[in-house]
Amino acid sequence: MIIDTDRLDDYELIDLSHPWGHGAPLWPYFPDLKIERFHYHAKSQVLSQQITTFMHCTTHTDAPAHVIEGTPFMDEVPLTSFFGNAVCVDIPKEKWEVITPEDLDKARPEIRPGDIVILHTGWHQYYGDNTKYFIYSPGLYREAGEWFVEKGVKGVGCDHQALDHPLGTKIAWGPEPICPFTIDEYKADTGRHPGEDFPDWEPCHRLLLGNGIVGFENVGGDIDRVVGKRFTVAAFPWRWRGGDGCIVRLVAIVPKSELD
Repeated sequence: MIIDTDRLDDYELIDLSHPWGHGAPLWPYFPDLKIERFHYHAKSQVLSQQITTFMHCTTHTDAPAHVIEGTPFMDEVPLTSFFGNAVCVDIPKEKWEVITPEDLDKARPEIRPGDIVILHTGWHQYYGDNTKYFIYSPGLYREAGEWFVEKGVKGVGCDHQALDHPLGTKIAWGPEPICPFTIDEYKADTGRHPGEDFPDWEPCHRLLLGNGIVGFENVGGDIDRVVGKRFTVAAFPWRWRGGDGCIVRLVAIVPKSELD
């Protein structure tokens, strides 16, 4: 099949990615990224830069091997996993709230088997170097992961910090949490230890990636323009042998006739 380039003007490419670069917001336990100029125009008449970074920053995808030993690395995930029919559903949530199967059942447009599901909680507006975005965000947990697996979706993208609720990650989970103050705060808010409500470590990561469902974290950009719409989405990662994840440019391809 050859794409009809005469019709490209009928579509708009909408960026669902946060920008990457100096000072990019990072998950709490990652060291800062570095961008060094080795050649620059006044010196060499060319610009060449060296980058030191973790791939799990800004808008990115995780390889199954990131969380499950013996599963595919980045170059082993089929390219078709990163392209397909998508739907963006609006599920507004506040601090530490959980996205439930009931939320997903009621979501409109209806989530269908084979969809790449983009979750719009509104939390992308807080993206930045701050505790609100990374530590106090809402999120998915085991029950939602089980729902996605049973539904047979192709991918899941979230407009918050990770595929799992922050209290189900190293932020608060396990014997040495990286943000232990969250435990006392959760107890003060609910009267319970977070381990009672989030007993498993990153179950949604493991359920999705372990069942061939691609995940996208920190979705943002112009996501508000596609809420409540169906469209095509593409986000191809590097062909990185042994890669544990990859920064992506997540792009919605939408007929202009369907945009406001």
